[in-house]
Amino acid sequence: MSTSTESTTIQSAGGDKGRTVLVFGATGQQGGAVAAALLSNGWSVRSLVRDPSSGKAKDLASLGVTLFAGDLADPTSIQAAMKGVHGVFSVQPSSGQGAAYGITDEQEVRYGKAVADLALAEGVRHLVYTSIAISGAGPTGMGHFDSKLEIEDHVRNLDLPSTIVRPASFMELLLLPGMGLDEGAYNFFLRPDQAGQVIAVRDIGKIVAAIFADPERFTGRTIEIASDELTGKDIGEKLTHAAGRPIQYHRFPDALLEENAFLGRLADLFDEGRLAANADIAALEREFGKLTRFDEWLAGPGKPLLRAATETKGVAVALR
Repeated sequence: MSTSTESTTIQSAGGDKGRTVLVFGATGQQGGAVAAALLSNGWSVRSLVRDPSSGKAKDLASLGVTLFAGDLADPTSIQAAMKGVHGVFSVQPSSGQGAAYGITDEQEVRYGKAVADLALAEGVRHLVYTSIAISGAGPTGMGHFDSKLEIEDHVRNLDLPSTIVRPASFMELLLLPGMGLDEGAYNFFLRPDQAGQVIAVRDIGKIVAAIFADPERFTGRTIEIASDELTGKDIGEKLTHAAGRPIQYHRFPDALLEENAFLGRLADLFDEGRLAANADIAALEREFGKLTRFDEWLAGPGKPLLRAATETKGVAVALR
């Protein structure tokens, strides 16, 4: 597909306004899953990418995504990519994803608000913003969570048809190197008997595509989304079955949580229930169809990730 920020190219390549969605973050996990689900449902998809010649961008183009060169710090490039679309899927890099992204909490807020403001100015018919499954009122004390809550408030206060989704922890992120799987263990924030929710990234795509297909039904809603609910013990048992060898589940040691303020605050949020997620999975399945259970995911898309995690030593990055 061609790549351009010229409005004439957009008019011809973008397709009918009623069936075109601009997907931010399409080279990443959430945006990639949303782009794939929309394409499979017959939508035209655009993506704003910094480098259209990169491998990930070329992969998108090979699937039929129309690429536009630009980035979130350049409103003109965003406006060009957004011209004439029906919908926008908004996700921004987060400081919680590690230093490699080079973004501050303030930048994330600025970018998230700018995307929403431009969507309003361009007459976009539906914006879907993806946030974080954090329950309860008030700030969390974690900048990369509170930044998303600030963007949520901004989106809600605009005269713009919108839906906010709050995904639980990604199944994909549970299998990062450094969680102990290479040593026959698994370390996480949940206590062994404490339940927490997770979601397969492909289910995020499925849900968001369904929202775009029926905007009147979902406009104005904030929806907690998850695919499965597991205790720490459940995670260990399912990993044991999938790996074919014993995996012992452990909560992160108290000494580590006391030493590392970042991990310690995350553990507190799980203990308080704010990060355990509170999606009604049965209700979600009535609206969106069957969602992916953790053992199903481990036997399918998660299989190579589990293999890599059991073989690779390393330090885990932030989980959200």
